[in-house]
Amino acid sequence: MQVKDRLRGVFSLTQTLATAIQCAILAMMPVVELRAALPWAIASGLNPWFSYVLCVLFNMLPVPFILLFLNKILAWMETTRRFSGIAKWLKDRAHKKSETYYKYEMLGLFLLVAVPLPGTGAWTGALVASVMGLKTRRAIPSIFLGVAAAGIIMLTLSLGVVSVFG
Repeated sequence: MQVKDRLRGVFSLTQTLATAIQCAILAMMPVVELRAALPWAIASGLNPWFSYVLCVLFNMLPVPFILLFLNKILAWMETTRRFSGIAKWLKDRAHKKSETYYKYEMLGLFLLVAVPLPGTGAWTGALVASVMGLKTRRAIPSIFLGVAAAGIIMLTLSLGVVSVFG
């Protein structure tokens, strides 16, 4: 009986760890980011607050790299025939989203990231900050606070949906 209980605990821990890893990967992906990872983690049975912290941290993980390297990557992409269209599309998208940033500066960047709608989020905020030439040390706090706020909004919505349908 004791071995059986230990095995059950090991399998439960393994399943929880696998779910957490999947959630972390989902939170780092562009487009879906925390907005999909957090509801998925909660629906998969992870603790809501653990899910929140996990999703916020892993959603932020790519941001410094985007801020540091995106302009160099876009400049290289513009020199190639195959990727020049994608580079132009990304820059145009950043310029369209930058209207909010220019109007409200750091608050605008925060709002761009915090509102959990399609086309917003940490990746878009980092893209806008990078293309607009915002320094990394100024962009990261606004993006982080925006991700944290989006996480609270998604946590609230997810817990409401789980309580209604769960």
